[in-house]
Amino acid sequence: MKNTTFCIISSFLVSMYACKESTIKNAKSDFIIPDTNLISNDAFGEMVKYGRELMVNTARYIGPNGINGKYLGNKMNCTNCHQDAGTKPYSFNLMRTHERYPQYRARENKVLTVYERINNCVMRPHSGIPLPHESKEMVALVSYLKWINSFVIKKDSFPGENNLTIQYPARAASSANGKKLYTMHCQRCHEENGEGKMKSNAVTYEFPPLWGTFSYQPGSSMHRNIVQARWIKANMPFDLSTFDKPVLTDEEALDIAAFVNDDQIHQRPSVSNFDYPNPNTKPIDYGIGPYADTFSENQHKIGPYQPIIDYWQSKGLNTPK
Repeated sequence: MKNTTFCIISSFLVSMYACKESTIKNAKSDFIIPDTNLISNDAFGEMVKYGRELMVNTARYIGPNGINGKYLGNKMNCTNCHQDAGTKPYSFNLMRTHERYPQYRARENKVLTVYERINNCVMRPHSGIPLPHESKEMVALVSYLKWINSFVIKKDSFPGENNLTIQYPARAASSANGKKLYTMHCQRCHEENGEGKMKSNAVTYEFPPLWGTFSYQPGSSMHRNIVQARWIKANMPFDLSTFDKPVLTDEEALDIAAFVNDDQIHQRPSVSNFDYPNPNTKPIDYGIGPYADTFSENQHKIGPYQPIIDYWQSKGLNTPK
């Protein structure tokens, strides 16, 4: 497969180069992967480098025992979900984030800036406190997002920009079956009780916790079963699965998500704000009411989802996502 040349039009990089080859080969597509060797050796470049470090080693710098601040409530890293520092295809890819904000977010029912969106992740999956907008860490993260965004051809979609889509089964997702699948595919890394596997330095995890008081909060994107299933199918098991050769089926990914997010058997951090104040924009897989339809919290959480979709379509409305 031939390489594709992506021209980079960016005020802070154009003096260095006009265009470059920035792809990795895949059986189906070429993906845009930023080359970190092209980060400029100036003040902006230093912030980009630190921003990438924060993505990969978040807990080391701003975790509970962070060397540059204590903003996180747990020891997970951003790259646990946004793999390869937000550049991996079909893994909560962040390469368009800088250009997409400000944008409306249903979770808060308002327009958010990129600073607020970053703190959304700091406060929810990480159970932390907001980074000051003028802090070195916030500026570094925004600088990194701007830099990776410069590799994207504006207004053109690219493979892996969004997570995989999946087909919804006619049945509800099964936590019981998900437990069996978890034992088969997930337990060897995330441990029997979902506590994850800590690195020897005790600063962060080799494999993050999937439930418990040090995992992500209710209200986090990963706490939505459809969202998690789409991510799982493309990325897990991490050493066996690829987006075009997944190990798990759509139903199996949903079942694992149902087990991991089963709040009747798994503890999570306590929260007082479950977000999505407008029922008309609440996603169909968000398991906490009230809703703008007639379906139960249980059906919204684990399905079957097609009846909910059909209901919204019968009203001539788009299904909230």
